[in-house]
Parts: sequence; C-alpha cells; structure tokens
Amino acid sequence: MPAGSTARDGYDLWVDPRSAGWEHSALRVLTLAPGGSADFAAGDSEWVVLPLGGGCTVDVQEAGPGARPRSFTLRGRADVFAGTTDFCYLPRDSRAVIGSTDGGRFALAGARCARRLPARRVPASAVPVELRGAGSASRQVNNFAAADVLDCDRLIAVEVLTPGGNWSSYPPHKHDEDGPHETRLEEIYYYELRGGPAAIGYQRVYPSPAGSGDVLAEVRGGDAVLIPDGWHGPSMAVPGYDMYYLNVMAGPGPVRAWLISDDPAHAWVRETWRDQRPDPRLPLYRAPGAAEEEEEDV
Repeated sequence: MPAGSTARDGYDLWVDPRSAGWEHSALRVLTLAPGGSADFAAGDSEWVVLPLGGGCTVDVQEAGPGARPRSFTLRGRADVFAGTTDFCYLPRDSRAVIGSTDGGRFALAGARCARRLPARRVPASAVPVELRGAGSASRQVNNFAAADVLDCDRLIAVEVLTPGGNWSSYPPHKHDEDGPHETRLEEIYYYELRGGPAAIGYQRVYPSPAGSGDVLAEVRGGDAVLIPDGWHGPSMAVPGYDMYYLNVMAGPGPVRAWLISDDPAHAWVRETWRDQRPDPRLPLYRAPGAAEEEEEDV
C-alpha cells in the first residue's frame, strides 16, 4: 500500500479489518498541524497511540458506568530514529481527542477484542529494547506492546530498526497456523526510512503451505505491506538508508503470543550467529533511565 493510497477521513494511512480483507488487525497514521486535533472512536477494538514524531495530548472517555474522563500527555520524540517514546492504551468502546500543540505524526495500532481493559500511559523508560540477530542480520526491536510486555486482549505491536545494508525479519518466518509452535496472526508492516526522499528498502513475502501471499515490494516512507499469511522476510535496508518498521499483529487464537516457524530452507542461518557479534551500530538508542521518566499510569 503506497503512502497516501489509503488516506481517509484525515488519516494518512487507514487499514482496518474490512479494508484489509481479514478479521483483527488495524493501523492508522495521523498527521496533526500545530494546534490541530482529531476525534477518535475506538469501536470494537483496543488501540495504542504511538508518537512517530512530536508529542500530543490524549483526552479519553472510557465506556461503562462511573467512567471518568482521563487525560494523558505524551512527550513523544523527534522521529522514530531518535529514541523510544511514551504511548497510551485506549480500550474498546472508548472515545478520545488527540491534540498536538506543536504538531506531529501519530500511529494508532489496533486489534478487535472482547475484553475492555483500562486506559493508561506507559513511559518511554518502560519500553524494552532488544537486539536480534548478528552481523548483517542485526536489528533492534522496541518491544513496547509485545505479548509479554503490555497487558492487552489481542494486540501485539513492536518497532524494528535496521541499519542500512542489513536484513531483518530473517530468517523468513510465518505465523499463519495455530499449533504448539505457531500462532495465527494477521500482520501489518508500516515503514519509515532515514536518508532523505530517495530512501528505499525492500520487503519479501512468499507462499507457505498454509498461505498464498507473494510480494516483492520496494518500500518507501509511509508505505505499508499487509501480511495475512505466508513466509515473510527479509526486510532489506539498502546501504545508506536505515529502515524502521512498525509491526501490528492480532489473531483469533486463544493465546495472545508471537509464536513463529522459520522457513526450514533458511533456518540454519540462526546457527551462524553464535560466532558473530551484533552490528556495532546497534542499538541506535536505548530507552531513557527510569529516573528521567514519570512512572504514572504504567
């Protein structure tokens, strides 16, 4: 989905289950001018408001008897390559107003769900930063809404940063069947790239025994790729241009977990990492110290 091709109702990107042709995962990207605001209705989904660049306030009215309005201030960040960010969780059936004094860009990652959990803010210091892979397969993962990090009903979301010249989402893997080693998850990849307007990367998706997805796409900032099934990877950051992508996942299984199967043709690559170190350019940044952040609403 090229940047701007799904723009709707003031959003730069709008992917919902109906438009995607699936049942669970959703993503919107909102740009606000200085002093701008947008009304948001959660509907039957839970959401995370994640600053991509800039800060905002989120005024929330939760559903249910006795629910009181709440307001969260998100400091945000200069851009996705500058650091982890604080964010807030919005429960299903809530309504919110997102406003920004200085303007900015904000992702709203969502998933259809049944349980209604409380709205809350999470500070940037609480985001686990993980390094995966080694050598030219090194990447950084910000596990802000990983299954074992943030209490959600269905939503799983992480940020991945890949230095120019490296491959991530590698070895290719899948999660299109339910079983002891795999959970069925619909996935959205949303990309930002560093290095100017010419910056590009590539994404591969190819058929698995349970899926027919087949894509080899050049991606630029603001593009998205939808992955209902199939082996996916590598995500290729070409030399000179660092790649960021936001992964949003949800599925129908009884357990909220990210369980994957590697393509057996390429799984052996993991064994080579034992003798290699991560790319010395990583991490691009770490989460700020807890003393620098407010601990409220975590």
